[in-house]
Amino acid sequence: MLIRRLCIVGVGLMGGSLARALRQGDACAEIMGVGRRVEKLEKAVSLGVIDRYDTDIAQAVANADMVVLAVPVGALEHCFAAMDGHLAADAVVTDVGSVKRHVLKAAKAALGAIPDYLVPGHPIAGAEKSGIEAAIADLYQGRRVILTPTEQTDPNALDRVRAMWQATGAEVVEMEAGYHDAVLAATSHLPHVLAYTLVEVLGNMREHPDIFRNAAGGFRDFTRIASSDPDVWRDICLSNGDEIARVLALYREQLERMETDIRAGNGEPLHQMFRHAKALRDQYAKGDASND
Repeated sequence: MLIRRLCIVGVGLMGGSLARALRQGDACAEIMGVGRRVEKLEKAVSLGVIDRYDTDIAQAVANADMVVLAVPVGALEHCFAAMDGHLAADAVVTDVGSVKRHVLKAAKAALGAIPDYLVPGHPIAGAEKSGIEAAIADLYQGRRVILTPTEQTDPNALDRVRAMWQATGAEVVEMEAGYHDAVLAATSHLPHVLAYTLVEVLGNMREHPDIFRNAAGGFRDFTRIASSDPDVWRDICLSNGDEIARVLALYREQLERMETDIRAGNGEPLHQMFRHAKALRDQYAKGDASND
């Protein structure tokens, strides 16, 4: 058995999907869930996602050999503090947060130093739906999981976390924490900010009833992620603010150039940019399809 006792703090879409995947792959003997709301934890038990639950982190992690923190990044410091002194000697701790420098900062603030049993991780998977009802066993199948170990990370702990994610069908890679945050600011955080902002701007326009009533597939595709959990994305924006602000500035510069060309009726610069962007997108899509 890969994992004797798994403890998942935060049994929602991400944590619940991990539990389902490991259970389906017979990679875990027992799954303990942790959360604040008993009714949600009881729902997870009734759905067969977890075996037992506790609302006290310290008690829940006591006998676990693998602990996964699947909570908003703003809650990580509290989780680390609550676990301090209660982990089993062989326990490994990982997370699913989208901002890895913040994970390390939270651990250091709560524990005084970054522990060797901590292996920060980020599965590049998700959905606009949240909650335990949205959890599916194949969420991570064929997806990439980025691990960001530090110099302090125990190699055995790293191997165990890598094996756990591989058991879900994920591709596991490693990356430096700061570089991860810069990359994800561009590929994930910026698109979410743009989707939320577009819906907010259009919703405040006088014509908004007709705008939304006549929205086609392109609008639905682009704004789908604006249905994501607002608490999660508030925390991500605050914890990775410098990198998000940097890429937002680049985006704003491009928008200003486009606005100038549109107002001036300069079709050629617009066409060149559209053509270049299409080529980049087509190249990416081709490579993505070849990896399926």
